[in-house]
Amino acid sequence: MAQPFHIIPIFATGIRTYYTKTNKRDYQLISIIPPTNLYYTMKQIYAPFAKPLYVMTKPIGSVCNLACNYCYYLEKTYLYKDISKHVMSEELLDRFIKEYISSQTMPQVLFTWHGGETLMRPLSFYKKAIDLQKKYAGGRTIDNCIQTNGTLLNDEWCCFFKENDWLVGISIDGPQEFHDEYRRSKQGLPSFVKVMRGIELLNKHDVKWNAMAVVNDYNADYPIEFYRFFKSIGCHYIQFAPIVERICMQHDGRHLASPMQDGDKMADFSVTPEQWGNFLCKLFDEWVKNDVGQYFIQLFDSTLANWVGEQPGVCTMAKTCGHAGVMEFNGDVYSCDHYVFPEYKLGNIYQNTLVEMMYSERQQKFGLMKQRSLPTQCKECEFLFACNGECPKNRFAKTTSGESGLNYLCKGYYHFFKHIAPYMDYMKHELHAHRSPANVMEALRKNPLLFRCR
Repeated sequence: MAQPFHIIPIFATGIRTYYTKTNKRDYQLISIIPPTNLYYTMKQIYAPFAKPLYVMTKPIGSVCNLACNYCYYLEKTYLYKDISKHVMSEELLDRFIKEYISSQTMPQVLFTWHGGETLMRPLSFYKKAIDLQKKYAGGRTIDNCIQTNGTLLNDEWCCFFKENDWLVGISIDGPQEFHDEYRRSKQGLPSFVKVMRGIELLNKHDVKWNAMAVVNDYNADYPIEFYRFFKSIGCHYIQFAPIVERICMQHDGRHLASPMQDGDKMADFSVTPEQWGNFLCKLFDEWVKNDVGQYFIQLFDSTLANWVGEQPGVCTMAKTCGHAGVMEFNGDVYSCDHYVFPEYKLGNIYQNTLVEMMYSERQQKFGLMKQRSLPTQCKECEFLFACNGECPKNRFAKTTSGESGLNYLCKGYYHFFKHIAPYMDYMKHELHAHRSPANVMEALRKNPLLFRCR
């Protein structure tokens, strides 16, 4: 499960044009993605303590009412099998909110509630969180976003989200056939109908929401059907996340490999590099014809950001990472949501402050390693600026020369970047000329040969 991303994308409509149509409040950090996906709409200069301290929290741990086959987080329950009840106490909630707000050096504070299934905590828990945020805000602007599978949504939840201006991220894997292939209950029952009912309730109450869709071995060959489904349900903000996992049995019952472990056996549900590249190319071709500035795909906005030298909206495409940690239900803090393994535990909020953990030498090294561990093939690649090696979690392949550390999805990303380069060059030129990159659609209609691949 990933996080919801920002309502206003960074470049797709042209920030200079859109800024005149939108009040300044809308250009603040109003919710995330995944980055662990911090998604900014104005240029940021990054330096220690000059960016928001960001810690996503898990009020229900890995507990969920679904049992999605590909979920990387369900098995985290084995890390806490000596604890009977995986729920965040009100004492910890108070401590976390107070310390999280006081640790910020920016006037905006973003809270991200993640799971497991976040709505398995009662509404009273989140009402308490709102009260505590108001108590400790100290003049800061507080924003909230929450990720959910959508099956437990009702009118009461939606009224709460609307009244408190929360952004909701919905996990949905496209049309029913695709979604129900892997996203089922513990009893093996499909979940699509319940998710769609939840989306209808969000729309009924005018709640801001966006979609997170996992691209796996089953749906990766149908990018157009996938994309058109989201358009058909009125979803304008979409994150497509490739699922990549390796199998490595652990002594405690877990079966997914950590980034530090060897393991050549890919999980059956993983997307292949070829599938991922083809998926992105076909998706982009469909999007760029008519939808630039109307439908926002996180990876496309982040790619354009890198193309023009701006900070991308997702940590996987940035030069470094480590700015977004995660806190479990008992106060344990880890380096990243995809690094919740014993070897990446930074400490516990009862023993260490969030500042001590997130700005520790250990965490700083973790973030810098994304760039420093790149193999030679990456460093010499013409598209290094565009992907920066993607997520280190996926760097378990070997280069053509046999060097370790190549991203498993490299072949797919290279195919994608090669394919879209003429379009990105054109949109970059439009931005530099203070025009909207959405002009690429008219240029494509008038002269398709202008965008012939390099």
